[in-house]
Amino acid sequence: MKMKNILIFVVTMLASLVSFSQQLMTGKVIAVTDGNTFELRTPDNDTYKILLFGIDCPELGQDFGDVAKLKLEKMILNQTVAVEIRGKDRWGNRLGVIVGDGATDPRMVLLEAGLAWTAEREPAQELEAIREQARNEKKGLWSQQDPTPPWTYRRQQTMTQLKTS
Repeated sequence: MKMKNILIFVVTMLASLVSFSQQLMTGKVIAVTDGNTFELRTPDNDTYKILLFGIDCPELGQDFGDVAKLKLEKMILNQTVAVEIRGKDRWGNRLGVIVGDGATDPRMVLLEAGLAWTAEREPAQELEAIREQARNEKKGLWSQQDPTPPWTYRRQQTMTQLKTS
């Protein structure tokens, strides 16, 4: 009996840790920065930069970057949304997924339209399947012979900037 109580305690503690690791934020989308980045204003009037978890859209200087941004604006700008925070990137930006009853996941829409790559590292299999289908159908950026991923584009831009001492 004692072992059963310990097991129940451990399972309860693990479940609470998981629930704390995924924060839910609600608010109004007040700006769309690019195809996978937006600003969320909470009811407390705090503003947060959110990147869509698991995808990366072309940068605004790349082909289809403006199209991806416009698509995201049409879906979420000035809308009240719930965002499940899945962590932070290396710059401290929140990574999130828009959730809720009947909420359209913009990540899926962008991938289906051929306007996004899956994450560079450890892409989610369900997202990768959607990206691959768009690629096979030559949608959006996949209509190009060899599109440059946004992470490669960003690295190239960083290398061309003048170094200051």
